Amino acid sequence: MTPLDRVLEIQPGRRGVAIMNIPATLSLFDSHFPRFPVLPGVLLLQAMARLSSRVVGDGWRLRAAHRIQFRRFVQPGDQVVITAEVTADTDEVIELRAKAQIADSTVATARRLVLERV
Repeated sequence: MTPLDRVLEIQPGRRGVAIMNIPATLSLFDSHFPRFPVLPGVLLLQAMARLSSRVVGDGWRLRAAHRIQFRRFVQPGDQVVITAEVTADTDEVIELRAKAQIADSTVATARRLVLERV
């Protein structure tokens, strides 16, 4: 599991930006394509959900993720910049849009992350 290394910006209830470094020493790279190590997409999605939870505050959890696209491999040594932005807010659920980028290249997007009250 790769946590968010640094949160660069949080505008509570609106948006957030964080950095996740991908070290070559992660044990998952031993078994996840050893000759061509790739970070599993579910870990990128988890990082987007984690940042989304920080944006909206305590008491929320991921309920659903819609329209997820993985566009490029994330490999050891990469630094991923993740952004999450609130798109809809009700008493019951909060919806966000998230994106993961390396340099100027988008590696993954989540068009709709739905968080619900715990």
